[in-house]
Amino acid sequence: MDTRYSRQLLFAPIGKEGQKKLGASRVAIVGAGALGAVLANHMVRAGVGFVRIIDRDFVEPSNLQRQMLYDEEDAANHLPKAAAAAEKLKKVNSEVTIEPVIADVTTVNAEELLADCDLILDGTDNFAIRFLINDVAVKHNIPWVYGGAVSAKGMFATIRPHVTPCLRCLIPEPPSGGETCDTAGVIGPIIHIVASYQAVEGLKILVGDQKHRNPHLEHMEIWRNFHTRINLTDKRNPDCPACGKGVFEFLDLSGKEDTFTSLCGRNSVQISPTRDRHVNLDELMERFTPLGKVERNKFLLRFHVDNHYILVVFPNGRVVVQGTDDITIARSLYAKYIGA
Repeated sequence: MDTRYSRQLLFAPIGKEGQKKLGASRVAIVGAGALGAVLANHMVRAGVGFVRIIDRDFVEPSNLQRQMLYDEEDAANHLPKAAAAAEKLKKVNSEVTIEPVIADVTTVNAEELLADCDLILDGTDNFAIRFLINDVAVKHNIPWVYGGAVSAKGMFATIRPHVTPCLRCLIPEPPSGGETCDTAGVIGPIIHIVASYQAVEGLKILVGDQKHRNPHLEHMEIWRNFHTRINLTDKRNPDCPACGKGVFEFLDLSGKEDTFTSLCGRNSVQISPTRDRHVNLDELMERFTPLGKVERNKFLLRFHVDNHYILVVFPNGRVVVQGTDDITIARSLYAKYIGA
């Protein structure tokens, strides 16, 4: 074991045995934005043997204020966050196997992406995906660490299926509305605080330290210096559909049609195909070039339509229509330029 981990080895709760456990562990990080970038950084630097970074998005200038793994070149080249994060972190620790996955977590792929890992870390920004994570975690008995941050507020909790309450025990249905980073803003420090708490709870799980696990849902507001906690020890719901009855409703929501989703606060609509379609971006570029400006890298294609909209096309058929949050307009553009 090289000197890379010497200071971590000196930390008694980890030590040599804990470091071996970390090296043999597999972690999935869902989301490589603000929280996910910090989580990935901690897991790779700590020497977790396998880290899968899953994210559907690409780097934009507005990300750089808080998303620590990215730079202006990544934004200028519209690099997918998962790929950009993996490239940065491979230079940090070549001993770790890092697998970038440029995809949305959906009912179709959630188990494939998450069920083979020892720990799931939540770096997402929406509850729909968190409820999917929760279903997979409970079904396959995988611990996961929830985290969220907006404005100067954040919270986190460790969920150990059939030991602690699961997410559906605490929140029976995905909430609608509420603040988002795109509507209320966010400052960088709260991101780092929440994700660092998540990371340390994840490390405790991976090295098997049950004695010091945090049994609370913790909430903080760092601008006004508030910190509250709720003990979750006795909060399991025996009638919970997921951990109480074994009914995984969010994994069973697979439809037959493509899903059109307005991305809150981003003036964009995402079209997610039910099945991957393996779009040939070279052929698409040839077809689009006579019609308008086309930008291309090895991960995606951006097609500018009438100086009003941009169609961002990924090789698996997923499309983000930028310039509108109107699903009807997005559907029309998708049908006109991508087809059925």
